[in-house]
Amino acid sequence: MKLNLGIPKGSLQDATIQMFARAGFNIYASARSYFPSIDDPEIDCMLIRAQEMARYVSDGVLDAGLTGQDWIAEHAAANLGEPAVVPLADLIYAKQSFGKVRWVLAVPEDSHYRAPGDLEGATVATELVRATQAYFARQRINVNVEFSWGATEVKPPTLADAIVEVTETGSSLRANRLRIIDTVMESNTQMIANAAALEDPWKRRKLENIALLLKAAIEAQGRVGIMLNVHRSDLDGVLALLPALQRPTISPLSDGEWVAVNTIIEERTVRDLIPGLKAARAQGIVEYPLNKIVL
Repeated sequence: MKLNLGIPKGSLQDATIQMFARAGFNIYASARSYFPSIDDPEIDCMLIRAQEMARYVSDGVLDAGLTGQDWIAEHAAANLGEPAVVPLADLIYAKQSFGKVRWVLAVPEDSHYRAPGDLEGATVATELVRATQAYFARQRINVNVEFSWGATEVKPPTLADAIVEVTETGSSLRANRLRIIDTVMESNTQMIANAAALEDPWKRRKLENIALLLKAAIEAQGRVGIMLNVHRSDLDGVLALLPALQRPTISPLSDGEWVAVNTIIEERTVRDLIPGLKAARAQGIVEYPLNKIVL
């Protein structure tokens, strides 16, 4: 049995391959091939643009794939009546960060446009055409939405009055002297599957296992484990300093007056936490990396 899995080509490619590596799957992509190898003999991978992933999963060319909610929505708006894809997992990561991205409505900094309603009769350029049309239709604003082949930020004000563009930080928009006036939609990566593929018990189990491991890798991102020893008389002071995913694990040591404490914390808090733990009389403090957290 083989599972045909789509990996998003383009801006999400490297982040996706890194996430699979943390989940335990090593994918080896070549610049010359659209068929990366993977160290799981039950999976065949194909690089597909995120914009097209929902189409090929829906058509059954791929059993499953990873793409954004934005392109799933775009596919659904363009293909009413076609078989829907089935979401398996929300995987909140992007090209530069582990967070959601936004599709925003932006205009030139010095334009007179201040709100979406000001764009009545204007031209809006975007790659996300149908979702943008639906956004303006919900607000009963008549605009001309044009497809943009790329470099959308440079089009206002000469080639368009406004744009709808994806952003993580807004830095590219600011660099091109654009001002955000509204958010059209938020999006994050999803693992999606073909409905017919999920009817196959082997493929369903394989996909559910992959989704479990990917979600575990996402949960571990930015977290580390902390182990330490502490005298029982000092335990309450140490525990007061420790944030925990659920609650710290406390285990007795061979010396009955001492216990071992093990917990998971945000990595960004470590540099402030460890000196505090030492001051609270913790000993043998060990920080260790995490690959997966299964909730």
